[in-house]
Amino acid sequence: MQQSPMIQAQDLHYEITNHDNEIRILSGLNLSVSDGDQIAIIGSSGSGKSTLLSMLAGLDVPTSGSVQIRGGLFSSLNEDGRAAVRAKDMGFVFQSFQLLPALTALENVMLPLQLKSHPKAEALSLEALDKVGLSHRVQHYPKQLSGGEQQRVAIARAFATQPSILFADEPTGNLDSATGQMIIELLFNMNKEAGTTLVLVTHDIKLANRCKRLFKLEHGVLLEMAQV
Repeated sequence: MQQSPMIQAQDLHYEITNHDNEIRILSGLNLSVSDGDQIAIIGSSGSGKSTLLSMLAGLDVPTSGSVQIRGGLFSSLNEDGRAAVRAKDMGFVFQSFQLLPALTALENVMLPLQLKSHPKAEALSLEALDKVGLSHRVQHYPKQLSGGEQQRVAIARAFATQPSILFADEPTGNLDSATGQMIIELLFNMNKEAGTTLVLVTHDIKLANRCKRLFKLEHGVLLEMAQV
């Protein structure tokens, strides 16, 4: 029996209305991502890359078309249903880190595990922070950490839940070149170790070429490209 793709988007459309004008963001987009695959999505600013990631992750829903996760309809679930799938299967790394300022590094990593009442939330979080080289910073708050350290906390948080899918949206966008390179190496090494399916949105073609497959989003349509 053929295994279902980890992620499948079929005939995905997304439009918004602005001052009575309809703006088409996604137009009949199709995508299939197998378990353990690594894909990068590039495109010009405003092309809809982050919107597409939001659709695939169930943070937003398409105007029409469908997203399936592991062969099960995902985009048609209500918000609680999509949130349950995200908690079970997905991790996230964002450009802006998305750490809660009132929580320590350890508490930020523990939070998604605690929301699932995981019995080993602290142990898994400490292990994840150790893997990103921050075992000495677990009690520090985000404002006490550099940008690179904050992104390492975010990576630890993403992998601590042992997700099947990792969504990364411009993970080096707020970092200088040297720090960004370190984050790239860390992200790909941890992803390889965990065997996680990676969906990466970026404007950085060098970063995109680290993935197994490369797509370009243009005029609402996703086209697979040869590595460059």
